[in-house]
Amino acid sequence: MAGYRKLGRTSDQRKAMLRSLTTALINNGKIVTTEARAKEVKKIVEGMIALAVKEKDNYEVVKVTAKVARKDANGKRVKEVVDGKKVTVYDEVEKEIKKDMPSRLHARRQMLKTLYTVTDVPTEAAGKKRNTKKVDLPAKLFDEIAPKYENRNGGYTRIIKIGQRKGDGAMAVLLELV
Repeated sequence: MAGYRKLGRTSDQRKAMLRSLTTALINNGKIVTTEARAKEVKKIVEGMIALAVKEKDNYEVVKVTAKVARKDANGKRVKEVVDGKKVTVYDEVEKEIKKDMPSRLHARRQMLKTLYTVTDVPTEAAGKKRNTKKVDLPAKLFDEIAPKYENRNGGYTRIIKIGQRKGDGAMAVLLELV
């Protein structure tokens, strides 16, 4: 018996489908899919959440000084004339950042190997590039999802049967984070 379900697809199509379902589940918290797909995605997501729970506090806070462009009320960069040229004005800002320890960095890269990048588009700017931002899913796993499950030993997802799908009669299920 094989160690995984083939889902009627070639290996590259299957991997892409499972990656997209995993990304959607972590980003949205729940997905509706078939029972066989849900069981495969559940394996992947449970492993990722276990990794996030294990490495969630494995970082150090570092103070860094950075040069940031000064902006006016409209959000545009402030420029001043120096030797006949317009030059952007920069301010030095001190920030505290989280620096991953080696094992957490490895965990983050393992997650990024499976997850796709997600771009969040605000509803009022639908169809426009302005105000879109990339969602850092490993950070979401470490900061939001892992603290909820730190006292739990597995069982981070649940499968609820919805019923048969209208088109092909496949068993549709709701896969959600507990």
